[in-house]
Amino acid sequence: MASKKLTSDEVNALMEGLNEASSPVGIDMSQSDEVRPFAFGEDDLSLMGDYYALRLINERFARQARAVFLPMLRLQPRITPFAPEVKTFDEYCASIDTFMNLNINRIDELRGTMLMTIQPKFISTLTASFYGGTLDGAVSKRTEFTSTEERVIELVSDGLNAALAHSWRDLMLISLLEQGRETNTQFASVVDGSELVIICSFMVQLPNAEADTIDIVYPLQTLKPIAAQLRSRVQSDNSQDNISWREKMENAILNIPLGITALLGQPLMSVGGLTRLEVGDVLPMNVGEGVTVKVQEHPIFIGEIGEVAGKSAISLQKRI
Repeated sequence: MASKKLTSDEVNALMEGLNEASSPVGIDMSQSDEVRPFAFGEDDLSLMGDYYALRLINERFARQARAVFLPMLRLQPRITPFAPEVKTFDEYCASIDTFMNLNINRIDELRGTMLMTIQPKFISTLTASFYGGTLDGAVSKRTEFTSTEERVIELVSDGLNAALAHSWRDLMLISLLEQGRETNTQFASVVDGSELVIICSFMVQLPNAEADTIDIVYPLQTLKPIAAQLRSRVQSDNSQDNISWREKMENAILNIPLGITALLGQPLMSVGGLTRLEVGDVLPMNVGEGVTVKVQEHPIFIGEIGEVAGKSAISLQKRI
């Protein structure tokens, strides 16, 4: 590879340029902004990694939540989870309406709280459908829920909390304790407005209706103790033993109860003879080479009747 050497004029020009750059003209360094320290990761919005485990939990919750709405809507809505987002609590409150259904729950295992928000329009749709109405009823703006809607909110929040706890079960066992309900974000004191929260949104789609959303808001401080588990792509099983799935399935199948019957014979009789039967009559019956042993009405063995320890028993002679 050919190389070109710099001439003396080119070297001098480079040196002059470096000297000029070291002392820029027109800039007073004494009046420049003061250098401030910065802690790396302080404003990093990806502190929890790619939220892989949280996305799996949200997908399970979307499937479980369909069964919660089925009795009220008389159909299973399509629920689609979105990727988790990180915002300050003030930014989240500014992105939603001032009048919302806000359910505040405490997670004792993580020593923190979480917030579940449901749009008032969806609450009205659930209430109307639960009491025999349609799914496309128009709702005007208001500032409070009716007593009937409050009862529906109670049923929905209990069902969604149970579904969420079940969805977390593969990662860790949690219990959700309801602390209260609010309708305005100003009174939903989950975290300070400047603190970061993780928003998990779910779109609920009903036939011939506009989509509604349900949000689950976790404070970042609540999930920090399990950050490593949330970043992990391999989730451990919470069972107390190390039995594989195949062994568990085999044990479950082996414990299924089956009915066993012993068939001594099958005599034939006409309808006329059957109508003339009385107490004390004797039915003639031809016994074959042995007793047919059936499992769930399927013949399996041929056996002989006997006695063991004072109880009637059957000795299995051959398999059919």
